[in-house]
Amino acid sequence: MAGGAWDWARGAPVGALTVTALAEGIRASQGQPPGPPSTGPQPEPELERGVEPGRAAAIPPAGSEPFSQPPAQEPAPEGPSSPRPHSQTPQSSLEEGALADLASYTAACLDEAGFAGTQATALTLSSALEARGERLEDQVHGLVRGLLAQVPSLAEWRPQQAALQVLSTLALEHSRDVVCALLPCSLTPDRAAAELWHSLSQNQRVNGQVLVQLLWVLKGSARSQLEALAATRALGEMLAVSGCVGATRGFYSHLLLVLVTQLHELARDPCPTDIPKVWAPSHQGLPYSHASCTVEALKALFTGDGCCMVVTCMERAGGWRRLVGAHTHLEGVLLLASAMVAHADHHLRGLFADLLPQLRSAEDAQRLTAMAIFTGLLQSRPTTRLLREEVILERLCAWQGDPEPTVRWLGLLGLGVSHESPSLQVRHVSTLLPALLGALGEGDARLVSAALGVLRRVLMRPRAPVRLLGAELGPLLPPLLEDARDSVRASAVGLLGTLVRRGRGGLRVGLRGPLRKLVLQSLVPLLLRLYDPRQDTNESSEWTLTLCDQALRWGLLEEMVTVARCNSPEALSRICHRLVQWYPSHVPRFLSQTQGYLQSPQDSLRWAAVALMGFLVHHSSPSCINQDLLDNLYQDLGQLQSDPEPTVLAAAQASTQQVVLLAQAQHPPCRGCLLGLLRLPCLGWRHAHPARPPPVYRDSPFQHHRSPAGPWGCLGPG
Repeated sequence: MAGGAWDWARGAPVGALTVTALAEGIRASQGQPPGPPSTGPQPEPELERGVEPGRAAAIPPAGSEPFSQPPAQEPAPEGPSSPRPHSQTPQSSLEEGALADLASYTAACLDEAGFAGTQATALTLSSALEARGERLEDQVHGLVRGLLAQVPSLAEWRPQQAALQVLSTLALEHSRDVVCALLPCSLTPDRAAAELWHSLSQNQRVNGQVLVQLLWVLKGSARSQLEALAATRALGEMLAVSGCVGATRGFYSHLLLVLVTQLHELARDPCPTDIPKVWAPSHQGLPYSHASCTVEALKALFTGDGCCMVVTCMERAGGWRRLVGAHTHLEGVLLLASAMVAHADHHLRGLFADLLPQLRSAEDAQRLTAMAIFTGLLQSRPTTRLLREEVILERLCAWQGDPEPTVRWLGLLGLGVSHESPSLQVRHVSTLLPALLGALGEGDARLVSAALGVLRRVLMRPRAPVRLLGAELGPLLPPLLEDARDSVRASAVGLLGTLVRRGRGGLRVGLRGPLRKLVLQSLVPLLLRLYDPRQDTNESSEWTLTLCDQALRWGLLEEMVTVARCNSPEALSRICHRLVQWYPSHVPRFLSQTQGYLQSPQDSLRWAAVALMGFLVHHSSPSCINQDLLDNLYQDLGQLQSDPEPTVLAAAQASTQQVVLLAQAQHPPCRGCLLGLLRLPCLGWRHAHPARPPPVYRDSPFQHHRSPAGPWGCLGPG
């Protein structure tokens, strides 16, 4: 079939014929009576455009024909059409190539006729296939494969455009078959396949249909990873073409959700097996992973829509890297939602509406991705008006009962964002607090840190329940200040500082009894964390102690800043002296809290605990500390006599001496066994409370060199 039709077409002045005559000529070349085509007569394309016949669509001479002549074939026998292209024999491959040549040749004759030329090409191809008793839709795969093999050999622009026009012709009515035929060629970076996808993207009449087909491939529940990879590559190629994103109107948010959900699925699969199977050593450069292709498609989707700032914000915040991380994907989704709120608000309402059904999806990837986007979009007030505030709050509180910790974490973040709404700050605080306070006992650090952050936001709002929170946080916050998890500890210190800042008016006039008690319970952890090797905890503790000094009027601001920035033992001694004078009844508690840090794995904290203990004992009256506590202190300090850090060992010896001296001051006539253990020289007792020499500590070698200005100035963060 193909060879005879091609021979007839080469010998006829096709450029001067109408499409009807061309179709009838093809029928005649097959030995069948000519007849009218199935559709109505088409106008002559050249005459429509006002071009002289034979000039605009002239056939190149035989010596310069850009399309290769197909090999001679025997006429195909009459009968049923051959099987689908994927199961055809080599003979069928030759027929596909000849049919592709005919299609390109016909398109070259009609390429200047615009849409009429596209219709004419389809009519001509249909006529040629009807002459064999076949249909065009049954040969789409063969045509696409023939064009794919033909495009790389076409060096001239016009023949290449003719071949691409044939592809657009096929996609106009058979977009699904065209996509299915092209996808296997898109598993690897293929230049010819990329050109075909680009041509489909540039055609405004077909690009929307093709994008929809790719979307359905990605959404298919039975798809394989290879199919998803090929569709993602194809999507990236199409969206990279300027103007193509406009064709996504109506399903933009669906496309965005599918791509982000696909990243979640890939992040949960630590061992993807698709790329090694399809990557050949002959390909240049490193293979693009499935996740990388998805990220590039997302970037193209935003860039093509004029939302370049979304891409830029994600790059600056490390959002793209987080999106592909196994443990950071949802953090990346939250960053993406925040960037869209700031720079792509025209899509937010549609996205918000489309993700609501996915919040109850049975698929974890879909549900968690939708929840993360939902949480991020709560920052957009116009978007959240799609739902009543009570409905949003009820949904977020319901997430706190989910067995999945990630769901509870997202719910806490959403509660924090929702509380910033002016209408929610007072009316719903009674609903928020039980969920937030309950999360402080969670074992997941993300949940505890999120709850602490939300509570801090609650305190920063007007008419915040400072007295209520001061009472509720009394038993909950001190253990978190000594938590081993750095993020939890830093968040707890920041929350205490905010609580003191909001309640300092009452503290100054002697009110806020629960808050005053909480501050005194937190003094030792805050002082010791000034020596924390982590700078964020160190700085947060300095800021919180500064606020406590202002609220309670200690007058120790200079000493606290000196300890925080110079680790000065003299400044620490002055602080302990004031605390013992003002709060003598709290000294045993201070010492007991300090004991817990003597076994810290961090050298700087052990040194600080030993020095703090020595100064507290030195400045304390013998009547403030009982004998049992002194014995415990002596035993704990004795365990540090073999400490591997020389500075800690020397400090432990100096503090032990202070414990012994205080014990001597309590019982002058009976020196006890403490003197015998340490073999200290006998001291004379000239009066009831002899002066004890102060402990001497060398400057801590664990100093933090920070600029005098500090990170937040004098008021701290928020």
